[in-house]
This record gives sequence, structure tokens and C-alpha cells, in this order.
Amino acid sequence: MRLVAHDVRARDGTRLRVWERTPNGAEEAVLFLHGGMTSSKALLDPPVPDDDSYSWLNRAAEHGQAVFALDVRGYGESDRPPEMQVPPEEHSPPVRASDAVMDIESAFEFVGDRFDAIHLVGISWGTMTGGTFVSERSPVLESLVMCAPVYQPPYGFEEGLAGLGLEPGLDAYYKEEKQTVMARQGMDEPTPLFEAIWQTQVNSNQGVEGEDAYIAQTGALADVRDGCEGNPVYDASEIDAPTLVVRGSADPVAQRADALTLYDDLGADEKQYVEIGGGTHFVMHGPHRQTLYDAVYDFQQRS
Repeated sequence: MRLVAHDVRARDGTRLRVWERTPNGAEEAVLFLHGGMTSSKALLDPPVPDDDSYSWLNRAAEHGQAVFALDVRGYGESDRPPEMQVPPEEHSPPVRASDAVMDIESAFEFVGDRFDAIHLVGISWGTMTGGTFVSERSPVLESLVMCAPVYQPPYGFEEGLAGLGLEPGLDAYYKEEKQTVMARQGMDEPTPLFEAIWQTQVNSNQGVEGEDAYIAQTGALADVRDGCEGNPVYDASEIDAPTLVVRGSADPVAQRADALTLYDDLGADEKQYVEIGGGTHFVMHGPHRQTLYDAVYDFQQRS
């Protein structure tokens, strides 16, 4: 089940990258939505040498599902918006969750041309973009998964940035440099997983030419700021698809109180809340990642 790259056009003509892993005989599809810093391939299918256990896409495909993952504009191998092609101080955050809806809609239609049954999985900022898409467009879904959700955080915006290791500031984008990120994570030497994720990022359209660095747009941070101020970017009561809210128990960004607020606000009659013991914000890369993968698949099959 090799990873296949597709180019899909948003309604405004922006070229979007959609990744696919599909086994023979698949009858249902899953569409994944990445977070606010890391592209789909880096987050969900990092090419760790001789170890595919970090690939959520591969694990879902092993379950027999057709698996797709979208790079929203400005991420991975999708086109950068114009605001990310000039100095960052010239613009405000370029891609908010409300803007990403157009990209998700195009990817959803692309998947829907081949499969009638579609599950949606959002991760971190992907719960904001996915939540906005579902609440505003009301697509026909088999299920929705909100993994590491940030909805209406019980902390201040600057505290939330500190939890991500970032400094305040909402220019159009910011730069991540390898040594800085390694130091933030307490690394003297990069692990194979870190190196796989890092190289995937810098070799994509997020990479900075001539530097060992990549950029990330700040619309995701602006959406988090709104949530911290009590103004979630989507109305969870408008979501009626079967929904799983799942987080790592040691996640300082997607906190338990916030995840439970989201769970309570959901309009779905069928919903479930799950915690993965010891998991961080990147529980999909932690020691209990298989527990996460299987919990999501089990919910999808029950739904």
C-alpha cells in the first residue's frame, strides 16, 4: 500500500496535495486533517527507517480503510498563499479555519467521488478546521474524530503558546529552526522519528530555501486565541455526526476541561470521550500510539 500523491484544486484554483494509502477491496474512506504546524505526511506518515509504526495512515489502511490526508494551503506540498511569499510582517494570519473549509470541501468531494462512506479525523487545529467544515457544510459522515482538540481553552493565549514552545506574535507566519526545536524538546541529538518529521517538513513547500528551517502560518494561532477568549471558531452544537473526542492524558495544550466542554457542547446523540494514558499533544507519536489508532478505528466501526 504505497503512498500516492494527488493534486486537487480548491474552488479558487489553489493546488492542494492529498495523500492516499488504499488497500485492495476498501469500502470506506477516512480523511485526515493535520494541525497548525506540521503537514499531513510529516504528522501522519513520517518515513522513519525500518519502522512504519509511526504511520497512522498505514495502520488505518491495514484495517482495510481507504486513507486520505489533506495538506491545507500553506502546508506540506500544497501551494503557499500569497501572504506566505513575502516578509511575514506585511500581513496578518492568512489561513483561518473558516478559510480552510474551502480546501477541506474540495478534498472531501475528491474522496466522495470514489467512496460513499467517509470518516473524518481532525488533529489539534484539524479539529477546528474540521469542526468548522462539519458545522457549516453538514457533510454526510459516518463519524467524526476530534483528536487533541483545542476548542475553548481554560488558559490565556500566551500560556497556550508557551505550551507549544512558541513566542507571542501574529504576523503572517513564523520560522522554525532545527536546533531551536530540538532544544525545546530537550534533544541533544535527533531521533529517527524527529529526523523523519523534520526532513519531510523542510523538503516540502514549507521549507526555507538555503536554510535548515521551515515556516508555519499563524491562522491556527489566531483561531486558538479566539477560543482562549471564549469565542470558539465553530459551533459544536451544530455537529450531529457520531463523534469521538480523544486526547492524551498528559496533553498540556488540549486539556481535559476543554475536551469535556467540547464533548458536552456537541449536538451529536452518539458521542464518546476517551483519554490515552500518558499521551502528550502528539500522542500519535508516543509509546501508546497503537492504542490511539485502534481506539479510533473501533469507534468508526461501531458508528
